[in-house]
Amino acid sequence: MIIKFFKQLAAISAMILLPIFLVGQDSNLGNWLIYIGSKKVNDRWNIHHEVQYRNYNAIGDLEQLLLRTGVGYNLTPGNNNFLLGYGFIRSENYIGVDEKEGVDEHRIFQQFITKQKIGKFKVQHRYRFEQRFVAEKFKMRYRYFLAVNYPLTTPTEEKTQEWYLSAYNEIFLNSKDNVFDRNRLYGGVGCRINKGLRLELGYMNQFFRGDGRDQINMIAFVNF
Repeated sequence: MIIKFFKQLAAISAMILLPIFLVGQDSNLGNWLIYIGSKKVNDRWNIHHEVQYRNYNAIGDLEQLLLRTGVGYNLTPGNNNFLLGYGFIRSENYIGVDEKEGVDEHRIFQQFITKQKIGKFKVQHRYRFEQRFVAEKFKMRYRYFLAVNYPLTTPTEEKTQEWYLSAYNEIFLNSKDNVFDRNRLYGGVGCRINKGLRLELGYMNQFFRGDGRDQINMIAFVNF
């Protein structure tokens, strides 16, 4: 079943990524490898853990390594979750053509996730407030994330795989000075292998003040 899934994913990936790579051959197209996990303690509590390996190119030119963890509490079963978390972020920023400068960030964050279903659409809202310790500076940032999933197939007793389309938009706002920080717009295709594993491949545009970057995102969601 896994081999068949990867064949299907490869075919869909080729259709999605070929025009992107043709357009992006002379652009700064990057790649993010993302693992997002959740451990259910009981009906109320869960432990979040996350690793993101972000590259300036396809792989090997590290842009950022992000490690994040937290403890969540379900206000209502499955739909409303409050989480308190911590993140460590190592950024390698270019300061010249070939020279990089490493910057470490420690981050504390609080977030609230609420989910709803509108017809076949699965909708998720995430509100996050971050306290950021970047080098010797302290910053605060607000983030709002809106995601929508739409099923392409319906799982049955014989076939548990579920293919779906995924899209989200997330805006980042600083607490002072330059209020607008960035915006992320994403679209992709995913497959739910079983209740514990979901894989997704997509394209994301990240827009900064007067600048932007494009990324291919490869994401694994694991629940256990």
